[in-house]
Amino acid sequence: MNTTSRNLDTIDWQNVSENMNKTGYALLSDMLAPEDCDQLINQYNATQFYRKTIVMERYRFGLGEYKYFQYPLPELIQNIRQSIYPKLAPIANNWMKVLNIPKKFPDTFAALQQLCHENDQTKPTVLILKYGKGGHNTLHQDLYGEIFFPMQLVLFLNEPEIDYTGGEFVLMQQTPRAQSKAIVLKPKKGDILLFTTNFRPVKGSKGYHRVNMKHGVSEIHEGNRYTLGIIFHDALS
Repeated sequence: MNTTSRNLDTIDWQNVSENMNKTGYALLSDMLAPEDCDQLINQYNATQFYRKTIVMERYRFGLGEYKYFQYPLPELIQNIRQSIYPKLAPIANNWMKVLNIPKKFPDTFAALQQLCHENDQTKPTVLILKYGKGGHNTLHQDLYGEIFFPMQLVLFLNEPEIDYTGGEFVLMQQTPRAQSKAIVLKPKKGDILLFTTNFRPVKGSKGYHRVNMKHGVSEIHEGNRYTLGIIFHDALS
C-alpha cells in the first residue's frame, strides 16, 4: 500500500458528511503523496493516457487546457474513484430523499458505471487540467449526460504561492430569491476537495429546498497550475 492509499484510509467520513451537508464541500488535507502529484504532472504530455484534449478558449470555457483520460485509468486514479464513491453515495441518497427526488444511487462504483453504460454513457470523465498565466475556468457544472452523480472531487497537484499565484477554486451558490454567494478556496498540493456537482439541499423554515451550485477557477497571475478532476459518472459516447 502506497502513501496515498494509506492517507485515504484515514478520512473521517462523518466529518465529510457534516461538511457536505452544511456547505456543499469538504477539504481533505495531505491525501496525495508528493511523488504521486509529481508523477501525474510529469505524465501530462504522455499521449497514451488520454482520449481527448480540450483547448478551453475555443469553447468559451475560459483560458487553459484539459485532457480526458482513457480507459483503463491509471491505478492511483481508479483506486480513488472506486474507494471514495461508496462513502459519498449515502450522502447523495440522503440529499435525494430530503429534496423528494425519486432517485437512488447504487452502493458501489461498479454499479454506477454499469448504469451509465446502460444509458450510452461510456466515456471516462476523469481529466487533468493545466492553466498558465491568465488562465481561468468559467463557472460551470460537470453533468455529461442524463445519469450524473451529484458530487465530485479535484486533486491539487502543485503548490499555490510557490508554483503559481492566483488560481483560487471558486464555488458559487445560487440561492433562490437571493443574491449569489461566492466561496473561494485555496487548497495546497496533495489536498483533495470534495464538492457538489450541481446542487445541494438547504433547510429553511418550510423544510429543505434545492440550492444550485457552480464551480470555476479564478485567473492565474504567474506560473502553471495543475489539478486532476474525478467525476464519478461517465460521458455519452
